[in-house]
Amino acid sequence: MSGLNPQQLRAVRHTSGPLLVLAGAGSGKTSVITQKIAHLVHHHQISPRNVFAVTFTNKAAAEMRERAGNLMDKEQAQQLNVSTFHTLGLRFLAEEGKHLGLRKGMTIMDPTDCLGAIKTLRSEDSMHGPGEDEDIRNRISMLKNMGVSAELALANAGDLSEQYIARVYSRYDELIRAYNAVDFDDLIVLPTKLLRENADVREKWQNRVRYLLVDEYQDTNITQYELVRLLVGIRGQLTAVGDDDQSIYAWRGARPENLAALQTDFRNLTLIKLEQNYRSTERILRAANELIAHNPHEFNKALWSNNGEGEHLKIVQCANGHDETDWVAASILNHKLRYRTKFKDYAVLFRGKQLVRSLERAMREKDIPYRVAGTQSFFDRPEVKDCLAYLRIAANPADDTALLRVINTPKRQIGSATLEKLGNFAHEVHTSLFEAAKHRACRQVLGDATYERVRQFVQTIDDIRYKSLSMSVADAMASMLESIDYNGWIRETTDSQAAGDKRIENVNELLMWMKRIAEKSLEKATLEGIANHLSLVDMLDRQNDEEDSDSVALMTLHASKGLEFPHVTIIGFEEDILPHRNSIDQDTVEEERRLAYVGLTRGRKTVTLTHTRYRTKLGKPVPSKVSRFLEELPQDDLKFLGYDSVEQSGEDKKQSALDNLAAIEALLNPK
Repeated sequence: MSGLNPQQLRAVRHTSGPLLVLAGAGSGKTSVITQKIAHLVHHHQISPRNVFAVTFTNKAAAEMRERAGNLMDKEQAQQLNVSTFHTLGLRFLAEEGKHLGLRKGMTIMDPTDCLGAIKTLRSEDSMHGPGEDEDIRNRISMLKNMGVSAELALANAGDLSEQYIARVYSRYDELIRAYNAVDFDDLIVLPTKLLRENADVREKWQNRVRYLLVDEYQDTNITQYELVRLLVGIRGQLTAVGDDDQSIYAWRGARPENLAALQTDFRNLTLIKLEQNYRSTERILRAANELIAHNPHEFNKALWSNNGEGEHLKIVQCANGHDETDWVAASILNHKLRYRTKFKDYAVLFRGKQLVRSLERAMREKDIPYRVAGTQSFFDRPEVKDCLAYLRIAANPADDTALLRVINTPKRQIGSATLEKLGNFAHEVHTSLFEAAKHRACRQVLGDATYERVRQFVQTIDDIRYKSLSMSVADAMASMLESIDYNGWIRETTDSQAAGDKRIENVNELLMWMKRIAEKSLEKATLEGIANHLSLVDMLDRQNDEEDSDSVALMTLHASKGLEFPHVTIIGFEEDILPHRNSIDQDTVEEERRLAYVGLTRGRKTVTLTHTRYRTKLGKPVPSKVSRFLEELPQDDLKFLGYDSVEQSGEDKKQSALDNLAAIEALLNPK
C-alpha cells in the first residue's frame, strides 16, 4: 500500500463499521477498493469468499477483480466475489429462486424480449390501451426500480393512464413467470423482496457477506440501496464509494441522495474524502470545481492535482454545425501533427446523438479513423436477433428465450394466453417449452385450433434441423425464411421501402456470414457449431469497445463516464443542448451541470469547448446561445477562439505555422 496517499490509506484500513468514501473524479477509487479487498483477506483473515464487491459494468467489475486478484494468491483470487449488481442478483436467484417459484433453467429476457411480451399482451382485446409499447416498458421498469410492485402500482394509480400501466405491469409479470423467466430489473427486485420477507434467507446471506464494498454508490436506485442494506444488516460492514457530482443517471432511477441516506441508516458512518486527482491539470480541475460549486451539496469537496497548471481551456465559436465539426476534425489533425500523438489520445464528446452525423462526416472527409461508442451492434438489429433465435432454438430446443422471441414472428395468432398455458404445462412435465409443445398431452391443454398453430411452428423448427443434415445450415435457414415469408413480413412491418430493403440486406449478410463460417471450418459447419460460434461472436462484439484501436473516440457525455483521454473536446456547448431543453423545461439543470462536470474531468491535458452562432433546425438556420455553464467557469483559465475581438494574434498564428513546419520536418527526418 506504499503508493496510496494518506486519505486512501485511511479508507483502506478503516474496517470497523460503515464507511462512505467520497471519491472525486480521477482520485484512485479503484485502487482503494482493490487494496481494501486484499487488506481484509490478509490482515483481517476474512475468507475471500465472504468479501463481496459490486459495481455497475462488466468492464469495471473485470478490472476490479483482476487488480484485487493480483494482490493475493491464485486460490484466493478464484474465490473473490467481484461482480455487477445484476450478476450478484442472478447468482442469488439461481440459488434461492425456488422460494419465489422459479424453476431450474430460468431464462433472462433482454429488453427486446420484454418489449415483445408487452406487445403481445397489448394485442389482446382486454388489454388495449393508450401509449407506446416502448414507453410502457420503460414505465414498468421505473416502477420496479422504485420498489413498486404491480399490486401497489394498481392500488396507488390515480388517473386512467396509471391504472392501465398497472394492469399491463401485473399481466406482464404473470406472463414472464409462466415462461420461467425474469427481466433485467427482476435481478435486483426479486432478491430484495426475498431478503426483506424471508428471515432465514436473509440470515443466511448476511452471514455469507462478511464485508461488502459498493462502487459508484451515487448510481444506485431505491431497490439497489435496499438490497445493500439488507445484505449488510445491523453489522454494517460496508464501504460505499461514490461521488454525488458524477450522478448523471436520474433518467434510469439513480439517486445521488442515497449517499446522504447512509448517514440516516448507519448512525456510526465514517466519511473520508478523496480529493487528490491523478488525472488532470490544475486548470481543468479549477474549471470543474467552479462549475460544480453552483450545485447544492450535501458533501463539499474540491479536487486538486500535482500535475501542473496546464494549458488554458479553449472556447471555440464556429459559424454553424458544419463548420464546428470541420474545425474539430482539422484541429485534431493539426494537433496530432504538431505533437506526434496518436488518434486514440483524442475524444469528442456530445450531449445529443443528433450531432454525431456531421461529426462522422468531417472525420471521414479528413481520413481520420474513429469509433462511435454506443452505436447499435449488428447483432442488436431485430431481424438479426430473429434469425439467430430461429437458429438457436433449432440447435438447442431447450432455449426457451429463443422460442419466445420467434414463436409469433411472423404473426401466427399465438397469444400470451397460449404461451402462459404452454409455460405452465412445461412446468408440470419438467421440460422446455419446445418439448412441451411436442408432448402428446399438449393438444388437451391448448385446444385443437391453437395446438395446430403451435404444431406448425414446431414443424418449422424441425425442418431447419432436418434440412441442415443434407444442405448447408445457411441454405436450410434461407429455405425456412422463405417458407414463412419472412421478407414479406419485414416489408409489412417496416415504415418505408428503403428501411425494409436495409433489413432484408442484413438478413442476407447474416446468411452469407454463416456460409463463410462453414467454409472455414468443418467443425463449425454443423447447426450447433454455427449457433455457438455466432453466440460467442455476439458476446465478444458486445464486450469489445475497441479502446485499443488507434482511432478518435466519439461518444455521448453519458458514455464517457469512467474514461479518460489526454485531449477532450465537447461540442455543442449551447443552451438547449447542454443543458438540454428538457432539463430546462423540467428544472433539472443540476444534473446537466453534473454531466458537463463529468465531461471536463475526462480530460488529462487539454479540454476544448465548441459552440455555434447558428444551428440548422428544420432546414433553417436558427441563432444559437452559448451554454449558461460558460459563465460559471473561471474566465482567467479560458482562451477564446473564433470571437471577433479575441481572434488569434499575428504572433500566435506565426508560432502555430512554425510549429507545424517543425513537426513536418521531424516526420521527414526522424532521428
